[in-house]
Amino acid sequence: MRILPMRILPVRSLAIAVLLAASAAPAASAPAVPAHEQVRAQWRASDAVMLDRHGAPVQALRVDRQARRAQWVALADISPALPLAVLQAEDTRFMEHGGVDLRAMGQAAWDNLFRERPRGASTITMQLAGLLDPALKAGPGGRTLGQKWDQAVAARALDAAWSKAQIHEAYLNLVAFRGELQGVGAAAQGLFGKAPSGLDVAESVILASLLRAPSASRAVVARRACALARDLKAATPCTAIDALVQRAFSRQASMAPLPPAREAAAQLLKGAGENVRSTLDGTLQRHVQAVLRQQLMALRERHVADGAVLVLDNATGEILAWVGNAGGSEVDGVTAPRQAGSTLKPFLYALALERRLLTAASPLDDTPLEVTTPSGLYAPQNYEHDFKGIVTARASLAGSLNVPAVRTLMLVGLERFAAQLRALGFSSLGEEADFYGPSLALGSADVTLLELTNAYRALANGGVAGGATLQARARPVPGRRVVDGGAAFIVGDILADRAARAATFGLKNELAAPYWAAVKTGTSKDMRDNWCIGFTGRHTVGVWVGNFDGSAMWDVSGVSGAAPVWRDVMDYLNRDLPGRAPQAPAGVVRRTVTWQPALEAARPEWFLKGTETSRVALLPAEQRLPEIVYPADGAILAVDPDIPPGRQRVFFLAHGPRDLRWRLDGAEAGSTGQQAGWSPAPGRHELVLLDGTGREVDRTTFTVRGAE
Repeated sequence: MRILPMRILPVRSLAIAVLLAASAAPAASAPAVPAHEQVRAQWRASDAVMLDRHGAPVQALRVDRQARRAQWVALADISPALPLAVLQAEDTRFMEHGGVDLRAMGQAAWDNLFRERPRGASTITMQLAGLLDPALKAGPGGRTLGQKWDQAVAARALDAAWSKAQIHEAYLNLVAFRGELQGVGAAAQGLFGKAPSGLDVAESVILASLLRAPSASRAVVARRACALARDLKAATPCTAIDALVQRAFSRQASMAPLPPAREAAAQLLKGAGENVRSTLDGTLQRHVQAVLRQQLMALRERHVADGAVLVLDNATGEILAWVGNAGGSEVDGVTAPRQAGSTLKPFLYALALERRLLTAASPLDDTPLEVTTPSGLYAPQNYEHDFKGIVTARASLAGSLNVPAVRTLMLVGLERFAAQLRALGFSSLGEEADFYGPSLALGSADVTLLELTNAYRALANGGVAGGATLQARARPVPGRRVVDGGAAFIVGDILADRAARAATFGLKNELAAPYWAAVKTGTSKDMRDNWCIGFTGRHTVGVWVGNFDGSAMWDVSGVSGAAPVWRDVMDYLNRDLPGRAPQAPAGVVRRTVTWQPALEAARPEWFLKGTETSRVALLPAEQRLPEIVYPADGAILAVDPDIPPGRQRVFFLAHGPRDLRWRLDGAEAGSTGQQAGWSPAPGRHELVLLDGTGREVDRTTFTVRGAE
C-alpha cells in the first residue's frame, strides 16, 4: 500500500483557523460599519449625464477613467436571474449564515489539505466587507492573516447591521465583473447592451461566472457558465452560452454608436456621477445630427467629410441643438475657428445703413477694382467671376457680390467694421484690423460657428446682442444694443428677399423657404469652408460643412453644401408655427422707389427715417457730387515692416469731375487722375479734395501707423 506523504498545513489553512475564531468574536468587539444609505449616497458613476431641457438623458460623458461605473441599481431593478446565479456561484448558504460561513470554511480547510488547487470560502458578505474597506484590499500575494481576521469581523458586523437584501444589492453594485466594468449596471450595458432588469438566465450565469476571475479567457468563462446553468437547471444549451460569451467579449472592443451630443456634454460635464440639465432639446438634437450625417454622406464624393450645426432660441440665447461634428472626429466644429466667407457681409451693410452712408436703394459699383494694400494690389472677384455694373445695395447683399462689399468697407472704414464685429461677439478676431485688410469684407477672418450664429441672432433680435448658453438662466440677462434696430430690420428684410437674390441663386433653391426666413450663405477661399446661417422670428440656425483637415471641397457652394441642412432643420422648427415677417420698428419708413436709368423696376423699399427717397438718379461721373471715397474719415492705415518703404503706396480715390485735385497736410498732392500713389508716412494726416477753382469740396483725416 502506498502511503501518501503528509503536507505541511499551508498558511491559507492557518488563516481559516483564525477566521473560525473571528466568527465567534463577541458582537461588542465588532467595528463600526457604514450605513447602507451612506454607501449608496457615496457611489459615483464614472459617467456624468447631460439631461435635455425636459429632463430626459441625452448624453453621457466619461469623466472617471479609473473604472466604468453606471448609476446605482436597486435590487428590485435587477433581473431575479442574476442574484440567483450569483448565490449559486458564490455563496449558496448566504441566507443562512451570519456573514461568515463556518461550514464552508471547514470544508475549504479540509479540501485545501488534499487538493492541489486551494478552495476559498469567502461569503458575499465577506467580499463586500473587502470592497468597502480599502485596508482589506488584497495585495499581490493575497490577504494577510490580519486582513482575513478583520474581514471576517467586518462581515459579522455587516450582517448584523444590514439586511440580506441590502448586502446583496451593495455587492452587485460594487463588485468588478470584467476589465473596467464595475457594478451590475456597467456590466449589463457593457457586455450585453441592456439594463440589469433585462438580463436573462444565460446572461446572468455569464456575469456570475466572471466574479471569481474577471480576466479569465472566453473558453474558461463559457465552461464555468455552462456548469452554473446546469446547477440552476436552466434550459439554455452550452453552445448558446459559448456564442453569447463570444459576442459579449467582442462587444466591449467594438465601437459605440456615435453619441448624439458629445461636444455639448464636454462643455457642461465635469464631475463623475453628476446629472446636469442643459438647454438642448433631445429630439431636435437627434434630428439635427441625423440630417447632417445624411448630407455628409451625400457629399462624400465631393470630398466633404465634416460638418457642424447650432440652433439658438432667439429670445433667450439658449442652445437647442449643438452638433459639433457628425463624422466621428474629435474636433468640435461649433467652436473651431474657420474662415467666414461672405457671412460677414450683413454686418458690414448694417453698419453702412446705420451710419447713413448707404440705403438699401443706393446704387453700388460692381466693376473691376484694385485696392493697394501693404502686401500688394488686392483685386476682389465675384463668385461667378463676372461683374454686373451698377446694382443696388439690396441686390449686392442678397446676391453676395464681392466688389460692392469691398467698396462699402472703404466707405465704412476697416477699423470701424472690425470694432463692430468684436462688439457682436467675434472674439476670435484677435489681430489688428489692418492685418485682415479689405478682404475682411469678404470674410477672410477666422470665426467660430458659435460666434457667427449668435451674431445673426443679434440681427434677429433687432440689433441687440447677448451670449448663448447651454444652461437655462435663473433670470433673463439683458442684451446690449450693437446694431441700430432699423438697420438690423432692413438687413433682415434683404436676407429674406428671394427676388433680390434671384440673379445669383435663382428663384428655386434651398434658401427659398415657404415661410419668412432671413438667410445668408458663404464659401471661403478655395472652397475650404461652406456656411449657411439664417433666422426666423424664434430661431437662428447655423450650419458649417467642410473638412477639419483644411482640405478643399470639390465644387460645393453654400446652396449645395450647408443650405440643405439649414433648410431641413428650419422646416422641422417651423412645422407647427411657420415664421412670419417681423414688424418694422420705429424709425423705419417705406417708400416706392424708381431708378433712372432703370436699374430695377419700381418697387417699395425700406429706409431709415431721414434717408428715404422716391427717386434715385445716376449722374455721370463728371456730374457727381465731389467726395473722397478712400481713405474714409477716421481710417487707420499701417506701414508693413516687410515691404521696403520706397515701394509702399496709398492711392486716394474720389468721385466727381476730372479736374479735382488733392491737398495733403496743406501741400498740393496732384490731381485725382494721377495713379503714382503716395508714400505713406507715420502719423495723423489731413486730406482735402479741391475743385477746379481751388475751392474745398471734401475733407477727411486718417492715421498711418508706423512699422512695429
